[in-house]
Amino acid sequence: MSDIRLPIIEYLLTVALPLVRQEGEEKSALEEITPEPVETAAQTVMESLERIWDNFLGHVPYVIASIMVLAVTCLVVALLRRFGSKLFRRTTSRKSLQDLLVRLLTIVVWLLGLLFAAMVLFPGLTPARALGAVGLLSVAIGLAFKDIFENFFAGILILWRFPFEEGDVIECEGIVGRVEAVEVRNTNIRRMTGELVVVPNLFLFKNPCEILTNRNKRRVSITAGVAYGEDVAEAVGVIEKALASCRTVRDDEPIQVFPQAFGDSSIDIEVTWWTGSTPFAVRESTGEVITAVKKALDEAGIEIPFPYRTLTFKEPLQLQESSK
Repeated sequence: MSDIRLPIIEYLLTVALPLVRQEGEEKSALEEITPEPVETAAQTVMESLERIWDNFLGHVPYVIASIMVLAVTCLVVALLRRFGSKLFRRTTSRKSLQDLLVRLLTIVVWLLGLLFAAMVLFPGLTPARALGAVGLLSVAIGLAFKDIFENFFAGILILWRFPFEEGDVIECEGIVGRVEAVEVRNTNIRRMTGELVVVPNLFLFKNPCEILTNRNKRRVSITAGVAYGEDVAEAVGVIEKALASCRTVRDDEPIQVFPQAFGDSSIDIEVTWWTGSTPFAVRESTGEVITAVKKALDEAGIEIPFPYRTLTFKEPLQLQESSK
């Protein structure tokens, strides 16, 4: 009997016991990877939602405080835009420079307000960290919106250093019109024919601009012609008297009338005078001067010739009388 037990014991020790241990280990591993019961999982989710809700309720005062900071910032910016020009009127008399100072101060107020609101909303945020984040963000934004920032800084330089103001008439690369507004990125120019042209500030900054209304007067020139058989000196005197009688010709600047060239059909006389600087004033004065010069030359009996054409033929022409 003992001989039979010994092989059984050896079998249990060598084969059965490792199998039992292996089954136990597999069961414990299976328990580890098997999900918890549904009730336990639901309880865990509810506890997580309760923690999120409690954190949100605890953060609500910070949200309200940051919104109040933004509201105060908006109020300060609105007051600056309304009374800023009066505030800087003692500093400078140029309206464009007043607008520039108001805009720069508005930008500074917005930056400070947003920074303070972020620090209130996130209590752990320090000014150093905020400025570091703003620095990285500004680099990314600057690369993405290069053209916008170029036009923005060009607008600042236009308002700071350029001599034209809102209401001036300028000409730049064929664009002629009255400046209605110099904005952050664009300048609005109203053409003399009524169209509105939106011009990027960088375009005005890089190209030559003629400010037609930089002064309240402007010189205008036309060319008049008299026949070769007329007395040129007499014609010059008649034209000078005609210009002196015109209402739109300024009397604080000299009238200049000089024979200019030998034209195809007449002696060309350059007539120069000063009038208002706006395009309308120039057109009005030009019309009045041409009318006065024509009338004066006609009354003096001085001919303003039509174009003459002289025809030459290789052989003389024979004229034949009509047989009628």
